[in-house]
Amino acid sequence: MSEYYHPRYSNSSSRPRRFNFLKVFLIALLLLIIIGGFGGWKVYNMLFDPNVYTGSDNAAFVHIPTGSTFEDVKNELYSKELIINKSNFELVSKLNKYINAVKPGRYRLTDDMGNLKLVRLLRSGNQAPVNVIFNNIRTPEQLAGRIATQIETDSVSIINLINDTSFLDSLGVKRNSVFTILIPNTYEFYWNTTARVFMERMKRESEKFWSAERNKKLDLIKMNRHEVITLASIVEKETNMNDEKARVAGVYMNRLKRGWLLEADPTLVFAHGDFEIKRVLNIHKEIDSPYNTYRRQGLPPGPICLPSISSIDAVLNYEEHEYMFFCASDDFSGYHSFARTLEQHGVNAQRYRAALNRRKIYK
Repeated sequence: MSEYYHPRYSNSSSRPRRFNFLKVFLIALLLLIIIGGFGGWKVYNMLFDPNVYTGSDNAAFVHIPTGSTFEDVKNELYSKELIINKSNFELVSKLNKYINAVKPGRYRLTDDMGNLKLVRLLRSGNQAPVNVIFNNIRTPEQLAGRIATQIETDSVSIINLINDTSFLDSLGVKRNSVFTILIPNTYEFYWNTTARVFMERMKRESEKFWSAERNKKLDLIKMNRHEVITLASIVEKETNMNDEKARVAGVYMNRLKRGWLLEADPTLVFAHGDFEIKRVLNIHKEIDSPYNTYRRQGLPPGPICLPSISSIDAVLNYEEHEYMFFCASDDFSGYHSFARTLEQHGVNAQRYRAALNRRKIYK
């Protein structure tokens, strides 16, 4: 029998082999897709899943001091228990080169933050500003202490600048007039503000405060800024009632115009240095100090406190009247009794002294 070739029956085993190879390939590809998907899911979670926990609060603030390292950042975050997965945070920080690019400041963290969002925020230096508030300040030391609780700079740095005559010259003020460029208000600062930047900003804010309208009033009352702030500081300590500050300022303006001694009790308290005094006595009037307006003519050398805007404007818009005297009202309402004559003032003063005695307030 002769042999012959039929293509239908040639290489009968090639199709199964190809099918097996394709099956293995598809299974391997499926495994790779699953593994890749799982890996991608893990990477996605590491980058984007929330990794910040602020507890019951809507947000938390972290403070990163100037000169901090990545270790310091971790200590700040971990000590406040703000990070859920520390390893992932550190890995993302490394991948984004944050560990060598730490920026100081105050940062606002929220629960929706993933590692990438958190690291990008910290690396950007995009801080959450802080509202700096200061009022009811009597001395530069008190001011320095108050500011140091709100921004990074320390109180010593602020005091050193206040005592630095070269720096004060650059601001156009003296040691006893530094309060004339500090207007109590609410100011927005970055937390890592230095003492120098703070003081220079205050100088700029002071210039804004002295608008064309206020400067015009300076001319009308024939006083300069230093004099107005100094008198306003006395008014500030004489009354807490904004609606009578202009009247109190008017009394002192009348005395200045007539060449009288101001005889302002708050200046005696300042000269004495004990700010807890509730009753000024005759012995206090003998204090040898340029701030003793019972012995020294005119205004004291500088402000005795940091006056509020209401007190400054009260001087600029002082009430024109004929009152020459006033004393605290015997009803302890916080208001004062005003008098045109010494005799009437004596009656008012006696009533107040009697009220103090009834309450056993002797000093």
